[in-house]
Amino acid sequence: MVQLTPPSASRSAVEKFIERHFSHLTDPPFVGSPTIRGGQIAANSRLAALNLSGYASKRNEVLPISSRGASQLSPYIRHGLLQLSEVWNHVETAPSKDKKKFRDELLWQEYARHWYAALGEKTRAPLKKKPLEVQTGNGWDRTLPCINLAVDELETNGWLVNQTRMWLSSDWTVRHGQDWRKGEDRFFQHLIDGSRAANRLGWQWTTGIGSSKPYGFSRWQVEKRAPGLCNRCQHKTQCPIQEWPDEPLLEAVPAPTKIDNYGPTTTIKTDAPTDVWLTAESLGENDPALLHNPSMPAVFVFDEPLLMRLRISPKRIVFLVETLAEIAETRPLNIFLGDPQVELDGKQLAVTHAPVPGFQKYAQSLNIVETWPWPWLCQPNNAPVHSFSSWVKKANKP
Repeated sequence: MVQLTPPSASRSAVEKFIERHFSHLTDPPFVGSPTIRGGQIAANSRLAALNLSGYASKRNEVLPISSRGASQLSPYIRHGLLQLSEVWNHVETAPSKDKKKFRDELLWQEYARHWYAALGEKTRAPLKKKPLEVQTGNGWDRTLPCINLAVDELETNGWLVNQTRMWLSSDWTVRHGQDWRKGEDRFFQHLIDGSRAANRLGWQWTTGIGSSKPYGFSRWQVEKRAPGLCNRCQHKTQCPIQEWPDEPLLEAVPAPTKIDNYGPTTTIKTDAPTDVWLTAESLGENDPALLHNPSMPAVFVFDEPLLMRLRISPKRIVFLVETLAEIAETRPLNIFLGDPQVELDGKQLAVTHAPVPGFQKYAQSLNIVETWPWPWLCQPNNAPVHSFSSWVKKANKP
């Protein structure tokens, strides 16, 4: 058992903490994102500063950076510092066109969670089609400024606007036929908002494996969304992405069977808990289990075997530790590094259900005596998850 004393919430203290305790699980430099800070204070500040004026027309802009309209709330939504319902209600007075577009994006995030809860790890296999042929490749050609910009932001900031996410995933798969799962793993490794739900859904949609047709990345998108960038390119007179790419050869596959990991609809309590178990899915002050047990010590376990396998970026670990360090300033918090089944053994736990396979894996063997429902934006109602348009028509929207 390795119990870690939470550091102060300062960036320098957290980075030293990461280097000391996580250097065998991630790769240097042990630094956080220069543009995204973890913690509830940062989440609340980002939400309070949200201005949706022009969002509908600007959300896909790449350059200049000052023209970008993306909210950059996704890291806080992904880790439960901001709940989708909270963000949905916050934008009630925004301009109608921008509010609708922004809420559509929130619904996409919710759909991704329903999709993943319904299918679990089956989402790693092709859902609608599979490539007839998968090539091996070397990733992305960083001699192209459009690609280099996106990869640099991915690896340095741990965050990308939606447009450059599509550029990279389309270039990886549609144009070069590389295995989408390896590209999705690359995103998951670096993105602070990386989730197997939204990340995996985005890759499947972009590549055409889980949608009606692939997104074809070409020079046209670069010139539209990042004007002037092509003028800096050594390939500008012989651009390798000049034309729309050929659509990949895909073969239809049977639809997967649902597994249904939506969780309880009401609180389940069988005994008095002694600790609140926090998961990486729900680290906010409004986490139901945390909120309803205000004086109870909390516990968080960094899953050492999982981190050893994933080798996620230090930026993401910094974000998590900054968040935990803030929690430790307001209530008792025990942090462990090891196997969750071992570290949580013997504790009577209160927890908020997380609709992901990893939660189920550990929850079945732990002594959970109080389970709070996941705070859905749209309560599950058996809406179809084979496509967003089908789901949104029948979803129980707020």
